[in-house]
Amino acid sequence: MNDKGRTLPSATIDVPSAHGRRSGESLGTPPGEAPIICFSHLRWDFVTQRPQHLMRRFASDRKVFFFEEYIPCDHPLPYLEFHPFPADGVVALRPRLPHWWSVSEREAALRDLLAMLVDTVCASEPVLWFYTPLMFAFAADVKAAAVVYDCMDELTGFRFADPRLVQMETALIARADAVFTGGWSLYEAKRHRHANIHAFPSAVDAAHFGRARGADLALPGDQAVLPGPVLGFYGVIDERLDLALLRDVAALRPDWSLVMLGPVAKIDPADLPRAPNLHWLGSKSYGELPAYLGGWDVALMPFAINEATRFISPTKTPEYLAGGRPVVSTGIADVVRHYGELDGVAIASDAPGFVVACEAALALGRTGPWLEAADAALAGISWDVTQAQMARILSDAVIAARSAGTHAANDEAPGAPAVHTIDRRERFDTLVVGAGFAGAVLAERLAEGSGQRVLVVDRRDHIGGNAYDHHDAAGVLVHRYGPHIFHTNSPKVVDYLSRFTAWRPYEHRVLASVGEHLLPIPINRTTLNGLYGLDLRTDAEAAAFLSARAEPVAEIRTSEDVVVAAVGRELYETFFRGYTQKQWGLDPSQLDRSVTARVPTRTDTDDRYFLDRFQAMPADGYTAMFERMLDHPGITVRTGTDYRSVRETIDVGHTVFTGPVDEFFDHRFGRLPYRCLAFRHETHDLEQFQPVAVVNYPARDVPYTRITEYKHLTGQNHAKTSVSYEFPCDKGDPYYPVPREENQAIYRRYETLANATPDVSFVGRLATYRYYNMDQVVAQALATYARMGGQPAMAGAGAGVSTLTAGPST
Repeated sequence: MNDKGRTLPSATIDVPSAHGRRSGESLGTPPGEAPIICFSHLRWDFVTQRPQHLMRRFASDRKVFFFEEYIPCDHPLPYLEFHPFPADGVVALRPRLPHWWSVSEREAALRDLLAMLVDTVCASEPVLWFYTPLMFAFAADVKAAAVVYDCMDELTGFRFADPRLVQMETALIARADAVFTGGWSLYEAKRHRHANIHAFPSAVDAAHFGRARGADLALPGDQAVLPGPVLGFYGVIDERLDLALLRDVAALRPDWSLVMLGPVAKIDPADLPRAPNLHWLGSKSYGELPAYLGGWDVALMPFAINEATRFISPTKTPEYLAGGRPVVSTGIADVVRHYGELDGVAIASDAPGFVVACEAALALGRTGPWLEAADAALAGISWDVTQAQMARILSDAVIAARSAGTHAANDEAPGAPAVHTIDRRERFDTLVVGAGFAGAVLAERLAEGSGQRVLVVDRRDHIGGNAYDHHDAAGVLVHRYGPHIFHTNSPKVVDYLSRFTAWRPYEHRVLASVGEHLLPIPINRTTLNGLYGLDLRTDAEAAAFLSARAEPVAEIRTSEDVVVAAVGRELYETFFRGYTQKQWGLDPSQLDRSVTARVPTRTDTDDRYFLDRFQAMPADGYTAMFERMLDHPGITVRTGTDYRSVRETIDVGHTVFTGPVDEFFDHRFGRLPYRCLAFRHETHDLEQFQPVAVVNYPARDVPYTRITEYKHLTGQNHAKTSVSYEFPCDKGDPYYPVPREENQAIYRRYETLANATPDVSFVGRLATYRYYNMDQVVAQALATYARMGGQPAMAGAGAGVSTLTAGPST
C-alpha cells in the first residue's frame, strides 16, 4: 500500500488544549439521562435551525454530542476534533479524514472514531439521534439506548443529494424506535413506514423574536441606511429560493428595499440577481436577527416550488409573526396549511401576485386584528413544548427497549422481540393515484362494485382534488382552488353522484367588469345594450348588430379568429383578448381555436353561464360528497402521500393514475405545459361583496382574472363573506393543459407509452392532457370502470368522453 493507504489502528481523538479538558471528563454537561449523539449534515455554528433549538434543550439534563459531517484534510490518519459550545451545553464533533480516501474507507474510519468516542466519554449506552440517514451507515453497530430519526427535511429532493439516501433512510427507519418529522406534509408522506411516528412542525422562540417589536431596538448599520419600505428574508440562500421571482419583484417595485440575509450554499454567488434595491447583506447570527427583523415592514419567503421545498415547514413563518411582521410566501404546503388563513400571511406564486400581496401586507400596519390573530395562532407553539413532548416519547422508547429484553433498534435477528412491526408489505388489488373526481369514482366503483381492496393516495393533504371545499377561519364555506360549479346533461352522472349527495339548485351567472359597467358574460343582448347604450329588443336586432361588426376570417385557426369572425375586433379587445392573455400567458392568436369557441355569443337575454339541463351544487359541499364516496371498508385513503413513496412498499395488481402523464414517465419527452393558478383569499365584514358569484376582469392592467364570492354558490347564510382573487401563472399545481398543437404532439408520444403500459389506467384531466369539466371526468371514470369489467383493466390510456374542451371553466 502506498503512503495514501488507510491506517486505522492509530486513529486518535483530538481535544483542543485551549479548552483545558481531557476527553474523558464531563465536558460541562450534567450526567442525567442517557447521552445523545446527534448526527447531522449541518454544522452546529452554521445557522440556528431545528437541531440547535432541540439539542440545546436536551443538553440541560444530559450530555449532547453533535456529530457533524467529516472534513477532508491532508493528515494521513483520521482524528476527531471536539468543539465545545459552553453556552449551549453541546460539544460539536468534527471528524477529519484524509481527502483521498474512498467512501468505504471513510465509513470504516468514522465507525472506528464513533466507537472510540462511545467507549471514552459515554458512561451509558447513548441515544443515537439522526438528522441525516447517511450517517447511519457507520453508526448502525453502536449499542444504543434508543434510535431516533428526526426527519426535518426530505433530503432526497435537495441539490447534489447522495443517491444512497433512499436506501439508508429505509434502513434507519427499520431500526428506529421513534421517528419525528419536521412538518405535517412529511408526516403524511412517511407515516405508513413506522408505528411510532410523530409530526413536530417548526416551533418558535417567541420571546427572542418578539424583541423585534420593541421600538428601542437599534437598527443594524448596514440596514438602517436603506430607504423604506423594507422587505426582508433571512435563511440559507440555496436552491430552495426562487431567485427569478425575487429579481422580478425588485424590478416591479424599485422603490422597495429588498433585504436578503444569510449564507449562500450550493449555488454560485454570481448567479444571485443584482439590482439597486436588492441588498445581499450576508450571514447574521441568531442573536442579530430580531434587530434586522424589527426594521422590516414585510417579511418574505420567496421559496421556489420544487422537489427541495415540497415537504419543508419553514421555521421562518412563526419567527416572522412572533416579530410582529406580516408574511408573504409562495405556496409552500405546510405554510398554506398552518398559516394560510391568517390575514398576516399571504400566499402568491408569481411576481405580480407577490407584489399585490406585499402591498396588502404593507397596508396592514404593525398592530391590529391581524397581529392578534397571529399571536393566537402562535400560542402554545414553542421549542420548549416541542422538546418536552419529544423527551417523553424518547423516554418511553428507551423503557420499551429495555423491557423487551433486547435493543430492538440494533437487533436484526428475525425472531427477536420488537417494539413495533416494520417494513411489512401491504397488499391491495388496485392503487389509485389521486383523490379527485377520477380517482374517487374509480376507487368507489372498484371497492363497492367489484369487492376490491383499494389504496388511494394523494400528495395533497386532503381528498377532493381541485374541487376541495372547507370552512375558512371566518366559518365561510369556500373552494380552496377556485369556483367549481356542477352542470351536466348526463342523467347517468347525476344518478351516480346523487348516491353521495343531495343537491342545491344553482344557475351560474357571470359579470364582466368593463369600465364602470358590470355586464353579462357570455355576451348577450343585455351586454350589448349596456355597453353601447342601445335598445335592442329582439334576437334579430342583436344578431344584425353583431353581424355588422363581424370581420370575415379566411381560415379560422386560432382563438382570435373565432371571436373576431363572430363579433368583430372591438368586442374581442373588450372582453376576450386581455382575459385570455392573462389566463394563458399567451395572446389568443397563439392559442387553439377551442379556447374561445367554448364561450358562445347570444342574441337573447339569457344570462346563465351554462345551459345544461342539470345545474346544481352539492348541498353539503364537495368535500362531504367525496368523504361519503370514499367511506368504504375496502378503501384505504392516505393523503399527503406521493405515489412514488409507496410503490416499493405495497403489492398491487393494477394502478389507476390520475396525475400528470408526463410525470409518470419521468418527463421522458419533456414537460407538458400547464397553466397554473394562485389565489388571494379575503374575508369581509359584509353580507355580500358582489352581485353574482363570479366577476371577470378582462382588462390587461388588472393582475387577476376574476373574483369569486362563494356564498352565492353555497347558499350559506353568514354575516361575513369570503372571496378569492384568481391569478393565472406558470408555476404551481397544474390546472389547465395549454391548447397548442405542439403540446398535443408531445402528449401523443406519452399517449403511446401509456397505451403500452397494460397494468396502468390513465384517467382524468392531467393523465390524458385534456380539459374536462367535472361531469366529463365522472363519465370518463365510469366508462373506464365499465371497460375494466369489474377487474383490473388491461388497457392503458383511454378517455371515456369524446367531448374536448380546452379552456378554464368555472
